[in-house]
Amino acid sequence: MSTQFLSKLSQNYIELLEDDEYYDITIEVGEDPNVKIFRAQTSILCYRSPYLRRILASNKNRNNENISAHIKLSNISPEVFQIILKYIYGGILSLDEQDTLEIFKLLIAAEELLLQELVDYLQKYFIENKSEWMEQHFEFIHRTSFQSNSLLELQQFCTNFMANSPEKIFKSLDFTSFPEKSLVQLIKRDDLQMKEIEVWEYLLKWGLAQNPTLLPDPNTWSDDDFKTMEKLLRRQLYEDLLNSHLDPDSKPTNNVLLPRNIKNDEIIDSKIIINLNIISIISRRIDKMGINDI
Repeated sequence: MSTQFLSKLSQNYIELLEDDEYYDITIEVGEDPNVKIFRAQTSILCYRSPYLRRILASNKNRNNENISAHIKLSNISPEVFQIILKYIYGGILSLDEQDTLEIFKLLIAAEELLLQELVDYLQKYFIENKSEWMEQHFEFIHRTSFQSNSLLELQQFCTNFMANSPEKIFKSLDFTSFPEKSLVQLIKRDDLQMKEIEVWEYLLKWGLAQNPTLLPDPNTWSDDDFKTMEKLLRRQLYEDLLNSHLDPDSKPTNNVLLPRNIKNDEIIDSKIIINLNIISIISRRIDKMGINDI
């Protein structure tokens, strides 16, 4: 049987962090005029942060081993780094006195330093406690989360919100600036609460925004312009849509699943898409595409 005395261990390491004698590295954090120098121990930083281990290994190769290391972290504020150091040394995290934006900055800093345990905890913290705040600052949260490969839970939160409340996104934000990964996740959702014709309209707007040389009117497009967009609306899909419009009993050439799970019947109401077969074609063909095809 073993007993863990983690509380005392944590306290001793916090005391080591605050010691002015036993350190071998200085860390310059922040940007002018808000800059602060922290003292720390290389061995602890290396074992707690893969990012810092990589930076310190690079510095060690360039510098004499007898000279104390010095690194700069300009993307992180001193206030946030102070919290991170307390977590690194003592496994302690206190959010009580921090405002929500500062906590989010803490999450971004933890993601940069590859502190995955802290990243996972803070993602859950925001989803469980700060969902209303994230909805109010959706564009910022969405953009930030999809710039990362590790903020997957926040990405899922954003996709869920867009699927359930698409009108708040497409009609109020610049959706054409959305990253491809985000848009792909959204249009593949079976519970996206939008008319399929609107999905295609917004998808085409996104595609045009990625190709700013194209004019909105297809009648003005050259052969090269059509080649640029042809993978979005493939020829077979066009033929299936046309045949379905002319003959409601016709069946598409490929396997097509049922339409999305729409909660509001009024959403499936279009003067352009006049039967369920066409809705099925568009809905399921989106699921087989990636925005890379634009």
